[in-house]
Amino acid sequence: MGARATHSWFPSSSCDNSCLADESVAGRVRQGWRVFALLTTAAVVVSVGMAIGLLPRSARARYVRTAAHLLINSLGMRIEVCDERSNHVDHPRRHDRSDHGLIVSNHISFLDVLAIASVRPARFVAKAELASWPVIGPITRRLAVIPIRRESLRELPAVVDTARSGLLAGDNVGVFPEGTTRCGRGGGRFRPALFQAAVDTGVPIHPVVVSFHTSNGGRSTAACFIGADDIADTMRRVLAAKGLIVRIQMCEQQLPGDDRRELALRCERAVFGHPVSLTSADATSVALAA
Repeated sequence: MGARATHSWFPSSSCDNSCLADESVAGRVRQGWRVFALLTTAAVVVSVGMAIGLLPRSARARYVRTAAHLLINSLGMRIEVCDERSNHVDHPRRHDRSDHGLIVSNHISFLDVLAIASVRPARFVAKAELASWPVIGPITRRLAVIPIRRESLRELPAVVDTARSGLLAGDNVGVFPEGTTRCGRGGGRFRPALFQAAVDTGVPIHPVVVSFHTSNGGRSTAACFIGADDIADTMRRVLAAKGLIVRIQMCEQQLPGDDRRELALRCERAVFGHPVSLTSADATSVALAA
């Protein structure tokens, strides 16, 4: 296959397969059961999801959250939620609140979409290729993913407009402003373009941190989608992982203001705890994406 045409804004990751670590492996029987559970769950999710568009928004949100939770569990992963918001109330229906907004997160894997949706259902902006992937493709369509072709700058305004329309309609919209995946041990700059949808609509921004961990609490790279990985590589590692935990950390809500660049930097700090180092290549890329 020939190299895909890109541009100077095209996001690139410093992570490659050297970031991957050896981890405990589940037995073959357990791995086989997970494959069966995943395929069965995916079939049910896609079948039920065919009629989901006819239901009220609250019912659709419950479907998305339940479907995402079941799919994550079928992979043998456990979900942990850490809510650091000062106004958090520990209540089983806390995440059913009507205050919608723009969800922004770091990006490790295509599984981030399911992890976040299991807590806060949303329409996610994700690369268009997902729609053609086996198993994942039909699920992303049921989750109303907003496709983006990162190699096409001309299509970016239309993606922003779709995100804006979703927010105006009362939906949560999720974005991964780094524009590419990393191993989870560091972060990349948040590109400002998609933050314009929040500035235009005045909705709050909900920063989220996604991380994957082993059963002993250490960082796991099993779920990463980096370097030369394709979907099969990531899925093989996840299905073979032993005691994999996905942690969703809810950070303090941010108000949009009127400057998408300042907003992107503020959310970047909320997610990573500090500004990300800016290389000269990143500076050019972020400036063009602004």
